[in-house]
Amino acid sequence: MRQSATFAFSFALLACAAPAASTAEPQPFVPVYPVNFPDPFVLPHDGKYLAYATNAERDQANVQMAVSDDLVTWGPLKDGEKLHDAMPVLPAWAQRGWTWAPEVMKLGERYLLFFTAREKASGKQCTGVATSADPLGPFTSDAKEPLICQRALGGTIDASPFRDADGKLYLYYKADANAVGKPTDIYVQPMTPDGLGLTGEPTVLLTNDLPWEAHVIESPTMVKHGAGYVLFYSANHFGWEPHQRLSPYAMGYATCTGPTGPCKDAPDNPILYSYMDKTAGCLSGPGHQAVFEANGRQYIMFHAHIARGGCQNAKKGRAMYIAPLGWRDGKPVIAPSLRPAAARK
Repeated sequence: MRQSATFAFSFALLACAAPAASTAEPQPFVPVYPVNFPDPFVLPHDGKYLAYATNAERDQANVQMAVSDDLVTWGPLKDGEKLHDAMPVLPAWAQRGWTWAPEVMKLGERYLLFFTAREKASGKQCTGVATSADPLGPFTSDAKEPLICQRALGGTIDASPFRDADGKLYLYYKADANAVGKPTDIYVQPMTPDGLGLTGEPTVLLTNDLPWEAHVIESPTMVKHGAGYVLFYSANHFGWEPHQRLSPYAMGYATCTGPTGPCKDAPDNPILYSYMDKTAGCLSGPGHQAVFEANGRQYIMFHAHIARGGCQNAKKGRAMYIAPLGWRDGKPVIAPSLRPAAARK
């Protein structure tokens, strides 16, 4: 895995996406929410921005949330002294404490929350969907079984819904096969019009077949751009282990001819990866991206490990980053990340 800042600068500082960072702010990427908020997802709602994330502490909220007025200043959503929980009661099949990677879609007058949770019966991580009339929840589900769980492949995680221009719905997900020592695939499957079920057969879009991906690809995010489709994904080990100088986790993309493929890995992958540089600063393990639109432009969000001085692992989890997303010749361009007030000083 390359760990210099060269690629990050050449890709991130293209002027077509956003102005380059000033000399007073040389680091291309800084977190907008520097607390443990892994696998983040943002939903614009009524002039505010709601963020959802994996439960950071297993004895706290199943789905933690944060809120912002401007995308750069974030605070935790709380109920009194406790973290607000968007899904305080899990469905009967799910075990508390293992709720991952929430993504929310507004469909008609209700909101759908796609999530990963541990199935009590099998011990595998599986995908479910819950509903609410309010994006703050409570999201509920009376399902007796997961929406999908590829138990023979280790389970199913990282579900991401996509609504195409014609209104058809698709769900992208990853077989958790690396958990059982098998190669991993990213799948897509059409959803029922109400978003609560799946139809047809799943289609494999990508597999981990490149050196930078190592043993796993995950976190699919489908985006329609012009007449084409781009599938973002993350790869390699998400952790930052004691023997590693930096985390090998990184972000890539594939171009697709339609929402169900076929898809082809971009030759310039990975597009964002770990680096340590005197000028660029420190970024370790960027990935689990999501894309959203606000105020007429696209943004890409992701998490990366919280670091301390000297680009050392602070062992405080993964923080949330948000950056403008632009395009050049059909290729995604990640601009320097948004700057919270503290980073401007």
